[in-house]
Amino acid sequence: MTQRLADARETYVRGGLVEGDLATDPFAMFERWYDDAAAAGVPEPNAMVVATVSSDGAPSARTVLLKGFDPRGFVFFTNLASRKGHELAANPRVALLFPWHVLERQVRVEGVAGELTRLEVETYFRTRPRGSQLGAWASHQSSEVTGREELENAYSDVEVRFSGAEVDPPDEWGGYRVSAEVVEFWQGRPGRMHDRLVYRRDGEEWRTARLAP
Repeated sequence: MTQRLADARETYVRGGLVEGDLATDPFAMFERWYDDAAAAGVPEPNAMVVATVSSDGAPSARTVLLKGFDPRGFVFFTNLASRKGHELAANPRVALLFPWHVLERQVRVEGVAGELTRLEVETYFRTRPRGSQLGAWASHQSSEVTGREELENAYSDVEVRFSGAEVDPPDEWGGYRVSAEVVEFWQGRPGRMHDRLVYRRDGEEWRTARLAP
């Protein structure tokens, strides 16, 4: 018998998070937790949910892969003509979520997305597997297609077009850096008394606080 959703729950007992555990800035703290997730075998620890808002206030979210981070922000790549690209052009405010369930942890980020330079985009694009490079040309992300056959035909056409040649990124393909304003570190605790410690940007400084669960 399928378990009733109302009864589906886990008791979080893996650990806690106190103020003394925090690094001096959220990026050093994120690196520490990211390394923990990778060491624990979390599948695709760089997978993150990116939430955007349309010009008329409708939210949308999807999973993408983090491809870099430093004190300037969190980096990901995508098709600029996709739904998320159009929404970020209209409203660059964005939220990120890293759901590391195996460790009973999550990281939440709020900030502003800015487009990467073409040099940054081209440099990363060259590191992608050739199949992914070709896919960036074959798929106009978020546009409607008649079926799978249309996609496969487009991919075959691109294979012929670039046969024996290097593949440069299409004009509509790019990336973003999310400049963080808020970064929250969430650790599950028994009784749903979770630890939530948050960094908030205050000029050039970061202030920390504890939030009620």
